[in-house]
Amino acid sequence: MRSIKRSTVSRALVAAALAVATVAGMTLAAPAAHADDASTPAPVWSGLDARNYTGPIGKHGTLIQKTSLDNSVTLPSAGSANRVLYASTDVHGKPAVSTGAIFLPKRPAPKGGYKVIAWAHGTVGLGDSCTPSAQKRSDRDTVYLDHWLDQGYAIVATDYVGLGTPGLMSYLSSDVQARSIVDSVLASRQSGLPLSKTWAIVGQSQGAGAALSAARHASEIARGSGLDYRGVVATGTPANIEHIVWQAGPSFPPIGLPAGLNTYAAYIWAGFSDARPDLKPAAILTAEGRRIVTAAQTLCYPEMHAKVDGAKVNSWFSRPVSSIPGVQAALVKYMSTPYSGYDRPIFLGQGLKDLDVPAPSALSLYAQMRAANQNVDLHVYPTQDHSGTVLASMKDSTPFLARILR
Repeated sequence: MRSIKRSTVSRALVAAALAVATVAGMTLAAPAAHADDASTPAPVWSGLDARNYTGPIGKHGTLIQKTSLDNSVTLPSAGSANRVLYASTDVHGKPAVSTGAIFLPKRPAPKGGYKVIAWAHGTVGLGDSCTPSAQKRSDRDTVYLDHWLDQGYAIVATDYVGLGTPGLMSYLSSDVQARSIVDSVLASRQSGLPLSKTWAIVGQSQGAGAALSAARHASEIARGSGLDYRGVVATGTPANIEHIVWQAGPSFPPIGLPAGLNTYAAYIWAGFSDARPDLKPAAILTAEGRRIVTAAQTLCYPEMHAKVDGAKVNSWFSRPVSSIPGVQAALVKYMSTPYSGYDRPIFLGQGLKDLDVPAPSALSLYAQMRAANQNVDLHVYPTQDHSGTVLASMKDSTPFLARILR
């Protein structure tokens, strides 16, 4: 009982620290520029438009369709690239489909196939037009993913269930994102491509939380498949955010947030509302809040960022989130990032100038992981913001992945 009480106190301190950092410190600085601050181009479906897919799905991890990726949305260092459609599970536990991309290096495949990196992308938006495999990658992500291809790894990059496929992408849903990642690797093994059974996960921002959730459950989801999961790299990880979300309401946050945080807040409430309609999350929204959340269901990051720049999140709520019975437990179940139960090594990278996911988020997660005796390495980059940390971390994550994948 004593240890349970300490755990409860620890979670309370984490929530308090994050709230203080977010509303009293981090939000007073100018917002960091986002890697994709431009209008979103029309998607390129490469002959595989699954937005209205109604065909058979089958068991999770089943490859349904594969086609060559259009040259306009591939990577410079890719020897070949394919767009895939595969079976997974949605936020309601029902069979669903996801799309993704598989990139192979230019060098010949080694004996046993290319070792695989499952790439978990950051926030792009919830609308189908935002689908990463149907868009040119950002300059930063192009450099980053090309680096792993040049190292000789294949990349399997999920779009997550609901992004470019039926239904709404469940933003920050730990379970859906974890299954989307693991199922993409399971499906890739049926593609006929020279892929090894050995794999790791790499994710940034939204994708860092997704990567960690997948890492926590990879062995369970892929049990019996023959896959050999080795570890995870996560940069700019959103963690313990649920403890802030449930405090939102007409009086919190008491000051304006950077447009990036406003965007994430809108995406969170849109995703959570779709996941838990039984709690009627929309009932506590003001007219302005309903307008914002509706827009969040379709607008990609650049357009949503512009829409909520200067907005006040507290004006979106007519009542506190905490007034919804059972909402705190529901948010924890929906979006919490696991801090225990991992069976492989963890790499956390965090920039101290990160305003999109303030440092206390990942640092609190690291403290929780250490307290739970997890095999975790933390790398802090004092001069880097949310985006800059991705490339700055390569000098540390490259040998980490080489070690765990050898």
